[in-house]
Amino acid sequence: MDALAAIEPAFATALVRVGYPGPRLRERGFATLLRTILGQQVSVASADAVWRRLDAELGDASDPVRVAAATDEQLRAAGLSRQKAGYARSLADEVTSGRLPLAELPEDDEEAIAALVRVKGIGRWSAEVYLLFAEGRSDIWPAGDLAVQIEVGRLLGHDTRPTEQHVRDLAEAWRPHRGAAAIFAWHHYNSDMSVI
Repeated sequence: MDALAAIEPAFATALVRVGYPGPRLRERGFATLLRTILGQQVSVASADAVWRRLDAELGDASDPVRVAAATDEQLRAAGLSRQKAGYARSLADEVTSGRLPLAELPEDDEEAIAALVRVKGIGRWSAEVYLLFAEGRSDIWPAGDLAVQIEVGRLLGHDTRPTEQHVRDLAEAWRPHRGAAAIFAWHHYNSDMSVI
């Protein structure tokens, strides 16, 4: 954050106002990637509730073998839509078959993203969020995230929310600290003091 603040004064100012974000690292592997899928287009609280129900229903939702073997009824009882149930099974199949070796993703960020988006239900946003939080990759930039777009716009004094491409372009100057910028954008977005 300090290196990012030295590059971009708007981050330095906001950092004084809202403070440093807490750590956001998650465990690498199937469970975190499945939780990322469950979190697509829903609140964190809703995704957490579905995860708890899925874990109770299956006995261990972090086990890809159990997820792959789950019935439609079990997945629906946990709160997964038909589409997310398909995504969960697809991910479980990719991991159990060895086609997606999560412990051995390519070091190059774009290559790692490409490996993840080959899985049904994982788009660029999900891949970026996984790499940022589960692998702690420092230059991942989920510019497609609505909260990131909103906060970058606010932090930089834009009158309207910048587009995904504009946010990607703006963040080029923040390399190799774009991951910190994303985490701070979410922190700022959730802060009572984000609007000045």
